[in-house]
Amino acid sequence: VQLVESGGGLVQAGGSLRLSCAASGLSVSTFSTYAVGWFRQAAGKERELVAAMRTDDGIIYYADSVKGRFTISRDYAMNTVFLQMVGLKPEDTAVYYCAADPTVATPDGFDYWGRGTQVTVFS
Repeated sequence: VQLVESGGGLVQAGGSLRLSCAASGLSVSTFSTYAVGWFRQAAGKERELVAAMRTDDGIIYYADSVKGRFTISRDYAMNTVFLQMVGLKPEDTAVYYCAADPTVATPDGFDYWGRGTQVTVFS
């Protein structure tokens, strides 16, 4: 499984970005059963889970810091996962990573990762 993120960039505080994560190496039917998530890692800080979506039970998770501002979604036909970000703040600045796993139960359980895309928010 290969995951490739895109959509990062430089944006002013209050602005918006939409990150995309394209998955390859799996059929549409198989990838559609995978849990997917977006993580971020700011300079000097630990990686944190921002948003995740599981298809087996429909659970969607958001970190408290992004609730109401970020939305995770999927285009199942295109094997693509999105993270819509609005109301961006300088503290959202980080490298954002896409992750996927067939059976994940915890944030540490994702097996497949993208290389990340940089998001920089300036005030």
